[in-house]
Amino acid sequence: MKHLKTYKIFESIDIIKLFENFEDIDSICQKFGIKKYTINSDGSIDVDGNVDLIDKGLTKLPLKFRNVTGYFNCRYNQLTSLEGGPQSVGGYFDCSYNQLTSLEGGPQSVGGNFDCSYNKLTSLEGGPQSVGGNFDCSYNKLTSLEGGPQSVTGYFNCRNNQLTSLEGGPLSVGGDFDCDNNPVESIWNLFKDYSQVDMLNDYDPVRDGQIIILDRLNEFLEQIGKPKVTEVKGYKCI
Repeated sequence: MKHLKTYKIFESIDIIKLFENFEDIDSICQKFGIKKYTINSDGSIDVDGNVDLIDKGLTKLPLKFRNVTGYFNCRYNQLTSLEGGPQSVGGYFDCSYNQLTSLEGGPQSVGGNFDCSYNKLTSLEGGPQSVGGNFDCSYNKLTSLEGGPQSVTGYFNCRNNQLTSLEGGPLSVGGDFDCDNNPVESIWNLFKDYSQVDMLNDYDPVRDGQIIILDRLNEFLEQIGKPKVTEVKGYKCI
């Protein structure tokens, strides 16, 4: 562990309190097995390696993290917020099986997989905009993909939510796209090609999450060479 050198200390800083805080951080890092870290002047830490907080009974993150070069895993806790979470993670980030209602405070850049499944999320706002691996937001309470990543290198899993449209979804998905067990699944099953989702969204056939303007949907289907439909399960067609 090393501390950032301070070359100029302003009179308003309580130096004794500052070092007491650093000692508290050292103690917490030792408790959770975090070894290679740097304490920044704002009390946050950069970690050269992994952070393993799996199943620790946490209701909040114990430190303020900034950058983590390895993975960050805090699954199987009782977290209701990602406040204090790292802003960048070089490996994967896993906050699944918690009580999260928001991704605010979590990383904006993730080099590997991002897993926020099995929470109570109603929105993807505050989450990363670019994910270098897979993105899994399944088993939540999402009604929209707005605020989610714009680019996912691997697969995108949003199954078992309450999605009625694919508006706000990523611009590119490198792997499979899974929206099973959502109302929108009945629309997705008509074409099942994520490269055509942007065109679907341009036609904008869904209204108020319950109504489909059939002419718009059929124009889209005709454009991509798929048969027209007269009804879509789970929606009122007009």
